[in-house]
Amino acid sequence: MRRFVVAALLLGVSVATPAAAQHRAKCSLGTCQVRLTPEQLLAQAEALVRERRFDEAAPLIAALSQAPGMKLQSRFLEGYSASERGDYARAATTFKAILSDDPNQTRVRLELARAMLGLGQMGSADRQFRLAEQSGELPPDIAAAIRGARQVIRSKRAWRLDVDLGIAPDSNINNATAADRINVNFGDTTLPVALDGNARAKSGTGVNAAVSAGLRLPVAPNTSALLGLDANGTEYAGGMFDDYLVQGTAGAEQRLSEKASVSLEGVAAQRWFGGRVASRQFGARGGTQLMFSPSKRLGIQFDARHTDAAFDDQYSGWQAGLYVTGEKAVARILVASLGGFARRDWLNAAAYSSSEFGATAGLGGELPYGVNFGVTATVSHASYDAPVTFFSLDRRRDWRYSARATLGYRKLRVLGFSPQLTLSYARNASNIDYYATDRVRMRFGLARYF
Repeated sequence: MRRFVVAALLLGVSVATPAAAQHRAKCSLGTCQVRLTPEQLLAQAEALVRERRFDEAAPLIAALSQAPGMKLQSRFLEGYSASERGDYARAATTFKAILSDDPNQTRVRLELARAMLGLGQMGSADRQFRLAEQSGELPPDIAAAIRGARQVIRSKRAWRLDVDLGIAPDSNINNATAADRINVNFGDTTLPVALDGNARAKSGTGVNAAVSAGLRLPVAPNTSALLGLDANGTEYAGGMFDDYLVQGTAGAEQRLSEKASVSLEGVAAQRWFGGRVASRQFGARGGTQLMFSPSKRLGIQFDARHTDAAFDDQYSGWQAGLYVTGEKAVARILVASLGGFARRDWLNAAAYSSSEFGATAGLGGELPYGVNFGVTATVSHASYDAPVTFFSLDRRRDWRYSARATLGYRKLRVLGFSPQLTLSYARNASNIDYYATDRVRMRFGLARYF
């Protein structure tokens, strides 16, 4: 029922034109011609759509699309008519095309959200409603209706499925040092040693795929069960550096109020590297989401898990992290984020146990012509509990830097997939040469969000 309340309110804020238009008819030999200005044509088409006379409105909308400066209005009326007729797929396609050209059209975004509700795509509808809310343009009654609609969405079963396929040239597929020689300690003697080819950085191009799925099941008022599955992998020629990870989660979310929620989930994961099991993990993660306003949010998450390292038991042990991220809409379709994190590894070997502290910043959103983008940067410092005496008598200390930029083109779709380009850079500046690494990765992919 909430969807229809939203629809009724939205009808009251459709494109404003006169309710009736004055025009002159010219008749000759029993045939009359009516000349309308584009504004009069728009008024006639809108009036017919409001009266639900869609068949009569269709030729006027088609004619309107040829009028100078009326492309947006004609496309909107075409999508709105399709939505009112129950053809939500066509409506969604039309509204997405408008937003691809101009993502600042809040009114269109609201209609896209309504079409997504009709298609049963609750997660996509909620995202569009959220973007419309953060624009700050909604009248109070519309904003209240949208908040109610989002509450209804959260109270219903919702699922998501994201699929991403790509090719990834990589400068360092084994994440190894670029040094040819390092110093090692033999007792009181330090000797230079040439590194084997497999111990040095190798470049290559991998075939990459990622799937992320989630299910939210209401089990009680304000309580939902959460299920999630994430899998990603990259395959390289020869198979020596193939890397695959599968992670599953299960838990619950409790809404404390309209603006706050908490969640707790169990986590299990397994990683394969080079065709062999590299590690298994189990643990828990949880957190809270706080919304101070439609444009300001804060998220706090903790993650604690035990790792069984199949390749070397010295790397087995517990890991825990705390992450805090704040988001703020800096424009109708641009969101900036700033966060900090702290992580601790208690592993079987003190030389591999560490504490890490860092900060991250990002900016993302939608641009005209169907382009969406995201940029993030992270810097952190890690210090280890004991030295790896084979390499140095000093404890290892790292400064870690990473950056990533992503460009997507939603206007182009192939079987629902849109092209996406990602460029990432990671550098580990360590006081021990063996652990100093640089890595540049470019990924050409196709992504689809169901």
